[in-house]
Amino acid sequence: MIIRSYRSGDLSRMAQIWNEIVEEGAAFPQEELLDTDGARRFFSEQSHTGVAEEGGDICGLYILHPNNVGRCGHLCNASFAVSSSMRGRHIGEALVKDCLLQARALGFRVLQFNAVVAANLPARRLYEKLGFVQLGIIPGGFRQKDGSYADICPYYKTLQE
Repeated sequence: MIIRSYRSGDLSRMAQIWNEIVEEGAAFPQEELLDTDGARRFFSEQSHTGVAEEGGDICGLYILHPNNVGRCGHLCNASFAVSSSMRGRHIGEALVKDCLLQARALGFRVLQFNAVVAANLPARRLYEKLGFVQLGIIPGGFRQKDGSYADICPYYKTLQE
């Protein structure tokens, strides 16, 4: 498996993977699905978009972008998506590690996750394994697909001393 910057030929598969997470309704705040044109706009607007490729197929991706502006512009945020058929193979871990490298290279000082759903234990375990610190719990901060509310856990990791 390799992690690399996305290319325009990857967009259709990237949109499929992204939309799978959106449709699951358990992790991403987005509700609208991406078509290829929407994916082109969305992914090109990020500070960096990386993909995981295995055997010529895109199996995961991440987006990296500023979390805020101005005096807080040194904080970044990221989202990760792995195809459901490829989960459990440490692809997410490889994506997060690459994201940390890219964030440092872009000069960000802190990577912050605003809304990790508390029930997303695989993601939370991975972030904690990689040194992210949980900031607390925001009760009912995530509206699930069924309309109920779940707690979210913000996390951060300092990138540069």
